[in-house]
Amino acid sequence: MVDGDGSNRAAGRQRRGRAIAMSDAERDGFLAAERTCRVATVGKDGAPHVSPLWFGWSGGAVWLFSITKSRRWRDLERDPRVSVVVDAGEQYDELRGVEVHGRAEQVGEVPRSAAPDPELMAIEQVFADKYMGGAFYADGRHAWLRIEPEKIVSWDFRKLAALQRK
Repeated sequence: MVDGDGSNRAAGRQRRGRAIAMSDAERDGFLAAERTCRVATVGKDGAPHVSPLWFGWSGGAVWLFSITKSRRWRDLERDPRVSVVVDAGEQYDELRGVEVHGRAEQVGEVPRSAAPDPELMAIEQVFADKYMGGAFYADGRHAWLRIEPEKIVSWDFRKLAALQRK
């Protein structure tokens, strides 16, 4: 987009967006450390529904351990399109985050029992280490959803200071 003065400010903003994006390693570390995501689903009436949830990041996918009788679960059974946002920071120059767009897929039994499942071993250990003191347990009310990213956007406004010095 060319602005009225002939400059290409939109392209400049895009370059800044790339400059403040997280590297793959930064993104992976951020998602491993942060504890709460916001999950956006499409409701039966087409309206968005957003809810906070604990999550895991494993094998390049976002994993949600969701209550199977929740509105979120019903929404995703009807329409698997989902967006997940994980963010942190309080001051403007501290803000950072990751947004993942994709489709949720049920993995394993619904609801999850204590029976071993090789497909879930890695994420259940990640989840146990992050939230359960190292020991995973299934309560018969939750099951796993995997979101393979179709699009990932990240930002780290802490990088803005270096851009402003240039």
